[in-house]
Amino acid sequence: MIDKSLKDDVVDVRRRGDRIILVKLVVGDLVLNVISAYAPQVGHDESAKRQFWDDLDDMVRAVPIREKLFIGGDLNGHVGTTNTGFETAHGGFGFGSRNPEGEEVLDFAVVFDLMLANTFFQKRVPLSDLQ
Repeated sequence: MIDKSLKDDVVDVRRRGDRIILVKLVVGDLVLNVISAYAPQVGHDESAKRQFWDDLDDMVRAVPIREKLFIGGDLNGHVGTTNTGFETAHGGFGFGSRNPEGEEVLDFAVVFDLMLANTFFQKRVPLSDLQ
């Protein structure tokens, strides 16, 4: 999850089941919290999905506001191309249509004042789409 050169900077590792892990590093004056998360996929029962979001919520709330937070992983949602109503979290450069799981990702990002970084950059159009 982190480069070997940073292993001596790790001060804490916390897990929530087999889907969420947080690694805390102190690099100089910065405290970095990196969460890797893998949400249950479409088709899993709603209780498993709810538990995942509750666990992720708890983990994020435990990070002090003065520390940096990065969340990476697969949240198994499609946030779509439009950012209407989610302008602070969604940059407007998504793909396809938003699904309910994508709506949940966006709601979560707004609550915690996070942004979906990849939606703030225009992607190249695949050659197959130009034909």
